[in-house]
Amino acid sequence: MSDSSVRAFYDALAPDYHRMFVDWDAGMARQAAVFDDLIGGRLGAGPHRILDCACGIGTQAIGLARVGHQVVGSDLSAVAVARAVAEAAARGAALPAVAADMRRLPFGPSGFDVVLCADNALPHLLTGQDVEAALREMRRVLREDGLLVLTVRDYDEARRTRPAATPPQVSQTAAGKVITFQLWQWHEDGEHYDLEHFQLVPAADGWDVRVRRTPYWALTRRQVTDLADAAGFTDLTWHASALSGYYQPVLTARPVGRARR
Repeated sequence: MSDSSVRAFYDALAPDYHRMFVDWDAGMARQAAVFDDLIGGRLGAGPHRILDCACGIGTQAIGLARVGHQVVGSDLSAVAVARAVAEAAARGAALPAVAADMRRLPFGPSGFDVVLCADNALPHLLTGQDVEAALREMRRVLREDGLLVLTVRDYDEARRTRPAATPPQVSQTAAGKVITFQLWQWHEDGEHYDLEHFQLVPAADGWDVRVRRTPYWALTRRQVTDLADAAGFTDLTWHASALSGYYQPVLTARPVGRARR
């Protein structure tokens, strides 16, 4: 992964990230309910101390804080982190957060009940070595009987069909409709691709077209499972979207040698 490339992508996207949602606050609440149920079913009733290690502007972190969990955020983008802290405060929630690379988390060992890495953040890491390094860091900061919660796109299907684009999403804002879509340029290896993220935002003379670019590794569920196993996780369970209620497949896992409650 080129840190500067991914950081620049999210620095640029941070002011507009909420525009991908028809209603960002409703989306926060909906996602928090899914993760709260998933966490509670494995760790029991909270509140729990949660690290969202790819918090972005706070979509999951703020929602989880608002339902009572003690949430700490980190993200590669300092611009996104600053917005997450401000948006949390505006909603009466506390969200301490820092800019940090998930491969080098600035937290002591065993400090969290849960580590969350959502919204397809892990596939920004482009090699097995980097993915495993990040997963080892997540394991290090988890308590002995903690829980990893990780979400990625359904790349098993994408690797088979190699889509060139995503369908446009349309959200209504006070200024008018915002249209978001992506173009994907696949590499010859069939596993990596370059993403162009387009947003068309209403402007006085028509549309303001905003384009951000970043690479991804289209990790299959088997690849993620194998890398998590190598990083020291066990009890690896995938939860399909139809059952979890989350829009991406969700992986839960526990540290090796630590029994499930």
